[in-house]
Amino acid sequence: ESAFSDNIALCRASLPRNMIENSMFEEEPDVVDLAKDSTAFPTFPALDPDEVTYEPRSSRLLVRGLGENDMDDDEEDCESSARLLGMSFMNRSSAHRSNSSPYTRQAPPRSCSRPSSRTIVVCVLFLVIVASVTMVFYFLPGCTFTKAGCHKPNKTNPIEPVYPISTNGELFPWAQLRLPQSIKPLSYDLTLNPDLDKMTFTGRTVISMSILHSTNRIVFHGANLNITKATFKLGDGQASDVTILEYKPRQQLAVNFSEELKAGQYCVLTMEYSANFSNAYDGFYKSFYIDKDRNKRVLAATQFEPLSARKAFPCFDEPAFKATFLIKISRKKTYMTLSNMPKAKSTNLSNGLVQDEFEKTSVNMSTYLVAFIVADFTPNTKNVSETQVSVYSVPEKNGHTEYALTITSKLLEFYNNFFDINYPLKKLDLVAIPDFLAGAMENLGLITFRETTLLVGKESSLLEKQVVASVIAHELAHQWFGNLVTMTWWNDLWLNEGFATYMEYMSLQEVSPDLETGNLFLSVRFRALDKDALNSSHAVSTDVNTTEQVEEMFDSVSYEKGASILLMLNASFPGDQQFRKGIIEYLKQFSGLNTDTDDLWNSLTQVLSTHHMNVSQMMTSWTSQKGFPLVTVNLMGNQVTLAQEHFLLTSDNTTHTSSLWHIPVTYVNDSCSLAPECRQVFTLKNKSENVTWLKLNYKNTGFYIVDYGKDGWSALAQALFSNVGVLTHEDRASLIHNIFALSRLGRVSFLQVINLLKYVSADTETSPVTEALLQLNNIYRQLEKRQESNLASRMKNFIMSTFRNLTAKQTWEEEENVSKQELRSALLEMACNLNDENCTQQATSLFKKYMESNGTLRIPGDLQQTVFTVAGRSDETWDALFNIYVHATYDSEKRKMLKGLASTQNPQRLVQILSFGLRGSLIQTQELPLVISTMCQSFAGCLFAWDFIQENWDRLIEKFPIGSFAIQAIIKSVTSQSSTQVQAFFSGLKERGSQMRSVQEALETIKLNQRWMDRNLPTLQKWL
Repeated sequence: ESAFSDNIALCRASLPRNMIENSMFEEEPDVVDLAKDSTAFPTFPALDPDEVTYEPRSSRLLVRGLGENDMDDDEEDCESSARLLGMSFMNRSSAHRSNSSPYTRQAPPRSCSRPSSRTIVVCVLFLVIVASVTMVFYFLPGCTFTKAGCHKPNKTNPIEPVYPISTNGELFPWAQLRLPQSIKPLSYDLTLNPDLDKMTFTGRTVISMSILHSTNRIVFHGANLNITKATFKLGDGQASDVTILEYKPRQQLAVNFSEELKAGQYCVLTMEYSANFSNAYDGFYKSFYIDKDRNKRVLAATQFEPLSARKAFPCFDEPAFKATFLIKISRKKTYMTLSNMPKAKSTNLSNGLVQDEFEKTSVNMSTYLVAFIVADFTPNTKNVSETQVSVYSVPEKNGHTEYALTITSKLLEFYNNFFDINYPLKKLDLVAIPDFLAGAMENLGLITFRETTLLVGKESSLLEKQVVASVIAHELAHQWFGNLVTMTWWNDLWLNEGFATYMEYMSLQEVSPDLETGNLFLSVRFRALDKDALNSSHAVSTDVNTTEQVEEMFDSVSYEKGASILLMLNASFPGDQQFRKGIIEYLKQFSGLNTDTDDLWNSLTQVLSTHHMNVSQMMTSWTSQKGFPLVTVNLMGNQVTLAQEHFLLTSDNTTHTSSLWHIPVTYVNDSCSLAPECRQVFTLKNKSENVTWLKLNYKNTGFYIVDYGKDGWSALAQALFSNVGVLTHEDRASLIHNIFALSRLGRVSFLQVINLLKYVSADTETSPVTEALLQLNNIYRQLEKRQESNLASRMKNFIMSTFRNLTAKQTWEEEENVSKQELRSALLEMACNLNDENCTQQATSLFKKYMESNGTLRIPGDLQQTVFTVAGRSDETWDALFNIYVHATYDSEKRKMLKGLASTQNPQRLVQILSFGLRGSLIQTQELPLVISTMCQSFAGCLFAWDFIQENWDRLIEKFPIGSFAIQAIIKSVTSQSSTQVQAFFSGLKERGSQMRSVQEALETIKLNQRWMDRNLPTLQKWL
């Protein structure tokens, strides 16, 4: 460590802050000490505009000891730079001392008295401090670097960035994560030759570019590519060979030029390369499936979002570098290929292969949206609004594509009309891939899916169809939000994912109201609130400065919170169509371009200018800071007082922020509470009516939590107890969610929670009942984990008695209504999980009938999970269930069987399942997050899963990128043990995952659960 500091100290002295952070903390590249060997390298080229511009970066990476709120940015910049440089020079001075040992006695001059050891120590310390401070002031740049940039020009030495070292030992000419802006790619010509037998591919990439700013280099991306030849052509000149430099830690490639490339010129870079197929689920990766004759069939597919196009071809792999693509792929005659555009022609090659060439993309697109597949799939096709829509699957499952084709056709017509912009391509392919990690991926014109999120049988329940329709609706919305208009950088990922999530629910309420997606949307808003209440949460639009941070942006804040604030905004708009008009304005203004959050708010503000509504002013408070408000209500006669503060669950003494939100507060009261016309918005006008109670946040369309005070909660509880239908089911669910959240915060006693729940046994609607079940089950599981077996048993009895009457009314036959299916599924799953004898007998009987019929008897879709879980928990039926799972082909059903298998308490079987999943034999590796989350629903199972994670962490992050949604899900599931165990393990990982936000969330959640239980255990003991 000391040697590292010594080697870079002199290079650092004159650096701007962003360069210091890049070179020291991001990747720790090898750095040449220019002070020692100034003759070894030529003078650095003049800086690009990219380097002169200062981009502020997250400073908490630099000064580890400082809290986020301890000082402002400018103070932190100065202090952290001074500490860094001072420490570096102190290390250097200690390393370059005289070789004479400090312990060798020297005879003192006879004329001088020998100073005391204390005096020597004090003097040496003083000299070191003086020298260090002098060096800091001498070597610091001639200006203060702030967010506004450098206000005074540096009049001493020119700024020289510290460049890392390429794989060939030369200096790599770029030292930042994000690429320079001096070059703009215009078009790509890609030729790919995959070999599915050897699991390798070769490629040729031709990139045509425009030079925006004069520069001596081109920097772009490439990962795990063996580039065998590269040529460069400027304008109409001759092509000449060039050397490609590579810096692996940031997956960057570069070409240096002795003569400057001038702004306004055009150039072409051509590269030939070879590579292996990816062994993970990103890049150009291999996959396989077992056909009906039990033969293994190999295929290749792509998954490029967010940072993996660079693994398939050299490219400018950032969203803002949009270009056109012409793609050619060779294949065996027994295979077919797909890409973003329709196939233009096929050519027989001399080696017996066929080359398919696709039309050049008719719109500019980001690299993460490029896609291609080599497989033997079969399509189901239909023409819709001048677009050919096709759903592809493996041949054996083509009969399961009909529903996807039907709902896609309806949604495509809906979106064409709603956005007033037609889908831009002549074809739209939806492809079910056997091995696929994400739920789906919105590649332009070639949307890829897991089989479970695209394929459903003709006899599938509406609940199963709801899953498929929701994912299709989400990915189709991306063809406009994300593909047509794309965020500039990953910090604004919510512009893609928040909008697609919002449109997913909104579109299906119009296109297929029988799917009743409203309950689902309400539930995901509750869970988004739960996560955003943690101190480890982040703003919707937040800094993203590392590859791990890019992966971590794919979370509930970007998706569900993003959708929630759009719902709140739409609900606060005057009239039904104003929000839609603003969206159309935004899409038309920025079609084919990249945007940031401000662009969206400005478009909406323009539409609402006549209503004097400043959307930007209102919504910035929701996207620029983490968390959400707690609104406190005080009702005294006809006077209502509202107050807001940050709703922050914190496990330590974190100071609460002074954050404020612009909140559109809606309410209903006892005089009118059900119909939409009852909804009112608080204004500055006086209220003259006397009311008994108020319910804020009508139908929970706002992203905030409400505390009504002791009297207010009592009044609402009494109103519901007297008449359960006095509020909408959304508002009843909202009250249940809010009071449990306030209990975690310590703002209400658990006795107040119990008082509200007295009404629940009379409720028969899905959303309030399922929310109450979830919250009570969480407490039951916490009691189990604390080994409070007596209390856990009593809590189980309370849950069963509360819902006994409603559970007894549930049948085990087919049910047509989605909402009733959701309710029945939740109630019976709860009853069987709590070992209710009647429930387990019914489930066991149904499974035995299913076995005896050789699978011809159909278990209702909403009951399958309950039945398979009971079968999986029994040693008598586990083997039978496993055998059915291995031979099953229907994916939705198969996944429920896997959850049942993972519910076993048998240690040998738990180990067996985890081993199968890790190897990808019998159980696909993509299902490991599901297996682990299921195992962690029991205390014993979670202990096994936790040991497995610790033992196999390195193998897991080979398959699932650090920070990815899969890793987030695994961490959330498995870290329910003590915080000391979790902290010890993850802190030892260092660059292999120690800094993940999901780890901080896990630690916080553990401490919050412990604190809540410590505080409420006496109440629980007394009450139960």
